Amino acid sequence: MSDTLLIALYAFAGATVTGLAGAVVLRLIRRRSLIASLAVVAAVGVLAMLAGTLAVAWAMFLSPHDLSVVTTVVAMAAVVSLATALLLGRWVVARSRELAVAASSFGDGGFAVPDTPATAELRAVSRELAATSARLAESRERERALETSRRELVAWISHDLRTPLAGLRAMSEALEDGVAADPDRYLKQIRTEVERLNAMVGDLFELSRIHAGTLPLAPSRISLYDLVGDALAGADPLAREHGVRLVGGRVEPVPVEVDGKEMSRVLGNLLINAIRRTPADGTVAVAAERADGGAVVLSVTDGCGGIPEEELPRVFDTGWRGTDARTPPAGAGLGLAIVRGIVEAHQGRATVRNIPGGCRFEVTLPVTL
Repeated sequence: MSDTLLIALYAFAGATVTGLAGAVVLRLIRRRSLIASLAVVAAVGVLAMLAGTLAVAWAMFLSPHDLSVVTTVVAMAAVVSLATALLLGRWVVARSRELAVAASSFGDGGFAVPDTPATAELRAVSRELAATSARLAESRERERALETSRRELVAWISHDLRTPLAGLRAMSEALEDGVAADPDRYLKQIRTEVERLNAMVGDLFELSRIHAGTLPLAPSRISLYDLVGDALAGADPLAREHGVRLVGGRVEPVPVEVDGKEMSRVLGNLLINAIRRTPADGTVAVAAERADGGAVVLSVTDGCGGIPEEELPRVFDTGWRGTDARTPPAGAGLGLAIVRGIVEAHQGRATVRNIPGGCRFEVTLPVTL
C-alpha cells in the first residue's frame, strides 16, 4: 500500500472521530442558540484537520518540526473560523429576533417584513409569513362579517316571525270565540300568512344546505332562452301587481349545464327583488349574453335608484336588506344570499353594480361546449 493511501486513511480516521464527536455535541445542544451550533461546526472543521494531522504524525509520516508548523497553522485557522462563526451566528440570530418581533402582530393585518438584510431563507420565511398574515386577517374579517350577518339575521327573522304569529294568534282566537265578522276572510288571511312563513322556513333550510355544502344539484343541458322565458312568466303576475314592466329582449339561446330548478330559483329571486324595489311604471330588464373567456352573463336590471356604494359589498350577505328595508314585506334578507350560494355551487359568480337610475345584478356561468 502506497504512503499516500496510508496518509489518507489515517487522516480520514482522525477526522471521522472528530466528526462523530461533533455530531453528538450538535445533538445535545440542538435546542440552544444558533450561535453555539455554528461554533461547533467551525470547531469540528478545524479539529478534524488537526486530528487527521496528529494521526498522520503518530504514524511517523511527519517530523516534529513539520508537526509544530502544521499545528500552529491549524490553531490560527481555528481562531479565525470560530470568530467568523460567532459573527455569522450573532447576525443570523439578530435577524431571527427581528422576525420574531415582527411576528408578534401576525394575523392582525399589521405584520411587516423587517427591512434589514437577511439570508435568502429568512427572507422567504418573512414573505410567507406576510402572505399568511394577510390571509388570516382577511379570514378574521370575513368571520366578523359573517357573525354580524348572523346576528342581524336572527334579529330580523325574529321580527318577521313575531308579526305574522301575533296576527295568526289574534285571528285564530277571534274564530274560536265566534267574534270574527267575516270568517272566510280570516281563513284566507291565515292561509296567506302560513304560506309566507312556510316560504321563510324553506329559505332558511335552503341556505343551511348551501352553507353546509350539501346542496344537491342535478345539472342538465338547458337553453338560457327557455330558462329566462320561464322565469319571466313566473314573475309576470307580481310585476302586474306592482305596475312594473318586464323586458327580456336581449336573450341569446346559449346552452348551459345547470340545475334547472335551482337556477330558476336564482332568476326568480333576482326578479322578485327587482320588481319589489322598482317603482310603479318602472322597468325590469333581463338579458343573457356571451362574455369573454367562455362564459355567459345573466343580468337583471331594475329601477331602484341605486344602492349606496358602502353597502354594495354586503348585498349578498345573509340577512342583508338595506338600511331602510326592515319591514316584513322586504323579506327575510335571504333571497340574494341564496342566489350567491347557488351560483357559486355552479362554479359561477354573482355581482351587483349601480347604473343610472338603478342597479344591475349579474350572474356569470360557464358555457357548455
